[in-house]
Amino acid sequence: MRVISRVQSLSRGLGCASVETGSGLGSDGDGCEFSQRIGESVQISSGGVTDVGRVRTNNEDCFRIITPLNLFVLADGMGGEAHGEIASALAVETVVKHCLDEEANPAAKVLGQVQPGWSARTKRLSTALYLANKTICKSAEEHPEQRGMGATLTAAWIDRSKLSIAHVGDSRAYLLRAGSLLQLTRDHSLVAEQVRQGVITAAEAEESDMQSVLLRALGAQPEIEVDAEEHGLFPRDVLMLCSDGLTRVVTEPEIAGVLQAETDPMRGAEELVGIANDRGGPDNITVVIARMLKDSNGWFSWLRRKALKNLGNNGNAGGK
Repeated sequence: MRVISRVQSLSRGLGCASVETGSGLGSDGDGCEFSQRIGESVQISSGGVTDVGRVRTNNEDCFRIITPLNLFVLADGMGGEAHGEIASALAVETVVKHCLDEEANPAAKVLGQVQPGWSARTKRLSTALYLANKTICKSAEEHPEQRGMGATLTAAWIDRSKLSIAHVGDSRAYLLRAGSLLQLTRDHSLVAEQVRQGVITAAEAEESDMQSVLLRALGAQPEIEVDAEEHGLFPRDVLMLCSDGLTRVVTEPEIAGVLQAETDPMRGAEELVGIANDRGGPDNITVVIARMLKDSNGWFSWLRRKALKNLGNNGNAGGK
């Protein structure tokens, strides 16, 4: 297994960011990058960047990349003062800890609603968000000054060619495949719901003063509904997680253009953050990109070589 880690400080406001490789290469900072082989067919190259933006004085975003698990977690805190930072850090740490513990104890209890056919990892990831909600609520109960804090959270867990997503709030997960950008998550916000119900148009939602009103967030209620789903992955797919500090000012066609043009995940994340800051950087901005690379020594290449060899043998036999 080849694992590479690089950390780079980008701008004001550290926020909460780290990469863990499981091989002594982990670091904290604003930017993280790694490359790791998964299974026999696909290698992941990934990078993440968080930035305070141009308006805020503190960074309430938080992300973690756990390379041994191929786990990516991103949260956007809220609550004023430093409480948003506390909420996002609690949420991310709870999800990471539960997923790590679950690897050691796969028979642990599953919480919340479970859909038929979900893989064990999707169940674990969904449970982790339920636990994160309880952790934030408990902290707010024990510390009255934290009441009202909360966080959005989007997590992605890759197991060979299967992607598990769990999500609460308006941070997003996107998948770029063959030039097309697909939003994997659904925003749990007032304006997004109004668009879905036909009350307002998508263009009107972009201009609405209610964009920051969430219908779901970790810590808002003792019980929370978690969205979770699974997707297949293929070589050359690109996964991106981001906070709304990006999507408020950078369009989806622009995001797709950067993801297609920039093959280095770290540089792609830096470029997207830079575009958001060039447009005023009104909020904290976090971008995590994971690119599925085709492994020349992997299953797909082996299958292709075997097919070509068989074709050649059949041709020779037919010529005799």
